[in-house]
Amino acid sequence: MRYFNKKIECMDRKELKDLQSRRLVWLVDYVYNNVPAYRAKMDAVSLKPSHIKSIDDIGKLPFTAKQDLRDNYPFGLFAAKKRDMVRIHASSGTTGKLTVAGYTKRDLNDWAECCARALVCAGLDRNSTVHVAYGYGLFTGGLGMHYGAEKLGAMTVPASGGNTARQILLLKDFKADAICCTPSYILYIADEMEKMGVKKEELSLKAGLFGAEPWSDNMRVEIENRLGLKAYDIYGLSEISGPGVAVDCAYQNGKHVFEDLFFPEIVDKDTLEPKPYGEDGELVFTTLDKQGMPLIRYRTRDICSLTDEPCKCGRTHVRMTRVFGRTDDMLIIRGVNVFPSQIESVLMNNGGAVEPHYFITVDRVNMTDTIEVQVEVNEKIFSDEVGKLEDLRHKLERDLFAMIGINAAVKLVSPNTIPRSDGKAKRVNDLRKLT
Repeated sequence: MRYFNKKIECMDRKELKDLQSRRLVWLVDYVYNNVPAYRAKMDAVSLKPSHIKSIDDIGKLPFTAKQDLRDNYPFGLFAAKKRDMVRIHASSGTTGKLTVAGYTKRDLNDWAECCARALVCAGLDRNSTVHVAYGYGLFTGGLGMHYGAEKLGAMTVPASGGNTARQILLLKDFKADAICCTPSYILYIADEMEKMGVKKEELSLKAGLFGAEPWSDNMRVEIENRLGLKAYDIYGLSEISGPGVAVDCAYQNGKHVFEDLFFPEIVDKDTLEPKPYGEDGELVFTTLDKQGMPLIRYRTRDICSLTDEPCKCGRTHVRMTRVFGRTDDMLIIRGVNVFPSQIESVLMNNGGAVEPHYFITVDRVNMTDTIEVQVEVNEKIFSDEVGKLEDLRHKLERDLFAMIGINAAVKLVSPNTIPRSDGKAKRVNDLRKLT
């Protein structure tokens, strides 16, 4: 088993806790003295840096939410001086203001190491060629994986997103053995390969690191079968650093969180009380060693669970399960909580009858919530007799009811009907919000 930083990745749990404690004590003093917003939050609950003596005290600290970033836009949460900040990233926001993150040189080095660790988790080394098809720019995906690949010493192809025909040409000619992009975009690449008559055997891909949007284990199988590679789930968010916060190892049994830099907690999404390992809840992160814009107990809104059970790969850091929804994109339909990933799981578990391209529309008709799922049908099946399509539609509706507990109308559409994206796929249109 290979590691990028074995000393850290396989550190004894007690040693790791000691490291986390030292870093948390430093962090709290640092933000208290350098970030007025954090000082105000702590003063409001009569909390002083001296009250934090170990990682066990983290529950005493106030939470940070995305609204805090909006309220302090653009640089109000920066802890380092401007002269020490060397890069800014940002993600789009629902209020028109970007969610901004800032980095010092040390932050970028730490982030690059995390992405390098992730690439090694996917079986790559300095002899690999990594094709980066995440978008470059303010979005963290492209540059994060780019600098991670360079940190590893691998040949890096900065393809960015879009121009899919050229992407396929580059994959063939440069013989990349790994690709980094969103799961929806790799499926779009697979679609375009079929149209171009390019077979997966003509590529050299062995691994793919896919993230930036929720995806299911069934979609993992679909990707692996169509591209002939092993698909790894990578997790990150721009507020914390970007990709490389957590990643699958070869055993694909949960993503290892790099706890020396990002301390994870699971809390009840309503009460915010901590929950033990193994229980689902909202994922919360504290950036233990970040200088530019450290965050304390940042509520990600992602729903998952954590486990500290030993992993066969030898890494000792806790693992997080696949994110199966978010508290802020969860659909409440007729009083039932529904996550798009649940619907995706049903669609992808139908023996290849439908394609991994779908769109969910939620509406309110006569005071009653409705949900319609459009999904593309496999081209061979779409050309079959109408009766078979009706049987498939009814089956999908039954399977969806069994999964989510409410009736959802299924609309089968022809191949290539649903718009594609080279970034994050838009899966849901909730029309109730417009009335």
